Amino acid sequence: MEAKRVRIIDIAEELGLSTATVSNVIHGKTKRVSGETVKRVQELLEKRGYIPDMAGILLAQNSSGIVGVVVNNHEKYEGRVLEDGFISASLNALSAELDKAGYFMLVKVLTDWSEIVKVASMWNMEGLVIIGFCEQEYHKLREKMHIPFVVYDGYLKETGKICNLVIDNYGGGFIAGEYLRQMGHKRVLCIADNYICMDKERIDGLRDGIKDGMADFLQIPQKKEERDVFYQGNLDKIIEYTAVFAVSDFYAAELIYKLQEHGLKVPEDMSVIGFDDSFWCEKVYPSLSTIRQDPGERARLAVSILKEMKQGVYEKTSVILKTSLVKRGSVAAPAWKDKFWEEHTKLRKKGYSNE
Repeated sequence: MEAKRVRIIDIAEELGLSTATVSNVIHGKTKRVSGETVKRVQELLEKRGYIPDMAGILLAQNSSGIVGVVVNNHEKYEGRVLEDGFISASLNALSAELDKAGYFMLVKVLTDWSEIVKVASMWNMEGLVIIGFCEQEYHKLREKMHIPFVVYDGYLKETGKICNLVIDNYGGGFIAGEYLRQMGHKRVLCIADNYICMDKERIDGLRDGIKDGMADFLQIPQKKEERDVFYQGNLDKIIEYTAVFAVSDFYAAELIYKLQEHGLKVPEDMSVIGFDDSFWCEKVYPSLSTIRQDPGERARLAVSILKEMKQGVYEKTSVILKTSLVKRGSVAAPAWKDKFWEEHTKLRKKGYSNE
């Protein structure tokens, strides 16, 4: 049988006090309550295992202490957005930093930007971290809300009064391209589900890092079932390259699985490099080489900036965070394919190709 919940009125009756006095102690309003009474109430609350009504406490205070983290439930996540490596790492880091700063974190998954305004108002939020929406939606939010908010990876041509915390996507791609070039790769394939915004910047960076090498782009479907069919039909095209740069660790790991499923070895037959440095990159086989972005650093910045915004002292509208290369087992120097390709190219130029 479930134990009866201890109420404020129960504590008040046992101590011979008014419910208002007990409530004031619980809510921290103790200026007009004697120290002895405060001690008696706190001791009995602990003894009886009183569980506070946090909603009531927050409503009774002028500031809620709540920072909302809103994530766009984009269709490409297929209903599993919080399982995405980048999203889960971001939430984990934000949870730790907000807890250190004495805030409560409220996570909300939404598809309609206008719902953010309602949620923020309903919970009397002190600030927001918003992930995954579009430029026009961020500007509309800025017009509708007066509470401070920061944006993760907003692709904004004009930031205005919006603080955008973005990583150096181009620089990360360049580092990946430079590394593959140094390892001897001259024919690299880039895969992504689009060629716009941050993914385009990553691919453009890789192409410049490769320099005089070849870096082609192949757009893959957003839905998993469609990607399965896509890889089945395009594997011959993919294996013409010596390395693949995937714009996310998830797509990199999925490709490795598809290659292994067809008897191809990574990195012996194909090198693969990802982007993000998800926590499981060391757990897959081979361990995944990738471009690291630091979720902890971004979370610390987000919380610090929200505090400064609340005080009216923060003026920057965009912060670019650096990325770095993490070398693991999924990249090696190309073996036979480069020699084969060079000979094949020579034959084609001479007109001896069997094609």
